[in-house]
Amino acid sequence: MEFFERLFIETRTEREAFIATPVIQRALRQGVPAPMYVAFLEQAYHHVRHTCRLLSTAVARCADRDQRYISALLEYIEEERGHEEWILNDITALGGDAEAVRTGQADMPCRLMVAYVYYAIEHVSPYAMLGMVHVLEGMSAALATAAAGTLRTSLGIQDGRGFSYLSSHGSLDQEHVGFFRELVNGIDDPNAEAAIIETARVVYRLYGDMFSGIEARYLELGHAA
Repeated sequence: MEFFERLFIETRTEREAFIATPVIQRALRQGVPAPMYVAFLEQAYHHVRHTCRLLSTAVARCADRDQRYISALLEYIEEERGHEEWILNDITALGGDAEAVRTGQADMPCRLMVAYVYYAIEHVSPYAMLGMVHVLEGMSAALATAAAGTLRTSLGIQDGRGFSYLSSHGSLDQEHVGFFRELVNGIDDPNAEAAIIETARVVYRLYGDMFSGIEARYLELGHAA
């Protein structure tokens, strides 16, 4: 069995729990109010802005024998550079305060997710980064295109204003998933494979908590429909 397939099998419980998160299901079926979507973009900014740093940290922790992985990480860095600015542009287009987001900090689940991946890269394996990539890019490829269409309809937005990040990641990450599959199937280190699986499980949980927190904060502010 290919490792890519085993990764899906061994993280199935966490993936299904994430997809079943009520706010995710709501966004896919009927969309969400604009303030909640902007809140998602705010949290996305705070983890996306760390992507290149996390990738660079993984490069620095690699051994000489990891040249294939290093080359892949460097390619990811070039692909991901500047994506956090797309998110700030979307926030501005939807009437949000991009500068306040830039100088602010993420909610706790997002902060814990980023911190855990830094820890796993530094203290477990540089390959742990691929656990986060699996979750974030895999979920983008699976959900972003459908969610973007539903959200645009629910918000009454006819053009692409406010959706450059979400829409692009639907198509872009389809390509990344193919690249990711080839990369992980070339890994022959059981410790690296274990680090990827465990990191993916943790990130699924914390990413789901991030979405649940966005909904809870929205309801606390009195915006319940």
